[in-house]
Amino acid sequence: MSIETGQTDTSPSPWENLKQDGPAGIAVFLVALPLCLGIALASGAPLLAGVLAGIVGGLVVGVLSGSQVSVSGPAAGLAVIVFGAIQDIGSYQGFLLAVVLSGIIQVALGLLRFGVIADYVPNSVIKGMLAGIGMVIILKQIPHALGRDKDYEGDFSFLEAGGNNTISDIAEGVMSAAPGALIIALVSLALLFAWDMLSKRYRFFRLVPGPLAVVLSGIALNHIFGLLGNGLQLIEPEHIVSLPSSNVGDFFRQLVFPDFTFWANKKIWIVVGSLETLLSLEAADRLDPYKRISPPNRELRAQGIGNLISGLIGGLPVTSVVVRTSANVQAGGNTWRSTVLHGGLLLASVLFIPGTLKLIPLASLAGILIIVGCKLTKISLYRKMYSLGWDQFVPFLTTVLAVVFSDLLTGVLIGMACGAFFVMRTNHRDSITVVSQGNDYLMRFNKDASFVNKSEFRNKLRQIPERSHVIIDGTRALFIDHDIMEVVDDFLHLAAHKNIKVELKRWETTRS
Repeated sequence: MSIETGQTDTSPSPWENLKQDGPAGIAVFLVALPLCLGIALASGAPLLAGVLAGIVGGLVVGVLSGSQVSVSGPAAGLAVIVFGAIQDIGSYQGFLLAVVLSGIIQVALGLLRFGVIADYVPNSVIKGMLAGIGMVIILKQIPHALGRDKDYEGDFSFLEAGGNNTISDIAEGVMSAAPGALIIALVSLALLFAWDMLSKRYRFFRLVPGPLAVVLSGIALNHIFGLLGNGLQLIEPEHIVSLPSSNVGDFFRQLVFPDFTFWANKKIWIVVGSLETLLSLEAADRLDPYKRISPPNRELRAQGIGNLISGLIGGLPVTSVVVRTSANVQAGGNTWRSTVLHGGLLLASVLFIPGTLKLIPLASLAGILIIVGCKLTKISLYRKMYSLGWDQFVPFLTTVLAVVFSDLLTGVLIGMACGAFFVMRTNHRDSITVVSQGNDYLMRFNKDASFVNKSEFRNKLRQIPERSHVIIDGTRALFIDHDIMEVVDDFLHLAAHKNIKVELKRWETTRS
């Protein structure tokens, strides 16, 4: 068995990989484009800023990252922070300086090997995060499938602008469903299911990505609706993918650059700290079917360089994004080449074919994303986590619910808090053994003792009667922290008043 890290892969050749990575790159591009635009819109930034971040995430981070399947770009979880930061600083150019500085800090943290922090997130929380995101994707795409496109593409927060939330948005979508959008969405779902089955039998369906077929069918159906004049055609701007530029000249004229005169503004440094904390690694390795292990410090440096470049050319902050990574894996992406291809397609699309892309109905993309969500939050995953016991299932389910009813970052933090509670609970159990014969007591630490054992230790000490002989044995503990030391010191003072003789066995060797 071999263990893979970095960009090493076991595939026979780049050309063999391209059979999988080519269609996957196209699929990710189709998913990423509206997300980039929607997140830029929600951030209060120029629309091109979101596309630039997606391009940098593909072409720069995709090459430098040690992950084979992770896809980077602007993240929905940062939209609110970016919007607030732009307002506080008072200038988008000033905000770009914060993005540049945050990138430099990330590179430094990668060099200092701070990427190991990601390893301390419990697996149950990571799986809960992915399942929660899958659930959110499904819920958020139902309104788009029904033709209600008031909420921007890429918003994954439960509470939405205007006072709505995910549930009320679905209810309003049902009440005001657009038949044309619903037909396109249903055809898209049926086509994806059929494509998946046919790809197992026929090579053609493996070479041509299903999402591309879905998008082309959506454009064709919407055009047919227009020719028939039956009122089903989706013509309103919010129902169709929108792009900020129409030719190469417009693209370069819309570029903005950071204003370095803002470096003395203390608000810049507050924003830098926030972005550095939130631009964290995602769980791409969990999605990788080959379970390759990505070097976290290299990933952190790659994300930092990506943010540095994105900020310098006017783009939004860049981070690894689970939705795009999921789409990549489920489309068959095998190596980092699919990520790079998606970045190249983003660049080519805004330079050369913006008119064609403006024909894509959002209902078609909703069908693609609903399938992505279903594969992330499978019923079998819930059954498996339940079978592992409550200490795994409760943090998992807590994370799922927290992600669905708040947002990604809040949900993960709540899940980690729940996971930490169960870790402490497990560590607390049976850490101290008490054996007694008459008035002789032996209290033995079965493992290292920390503050989580303090309550159990105190309760056992309270039960020691007067005129007893107590041996507190630290032989099996390599470490005993200060909280436990203080409990022992307090008990020594109490023992003198209760005529209790206390003997400490190998205690000094465990003190640290």
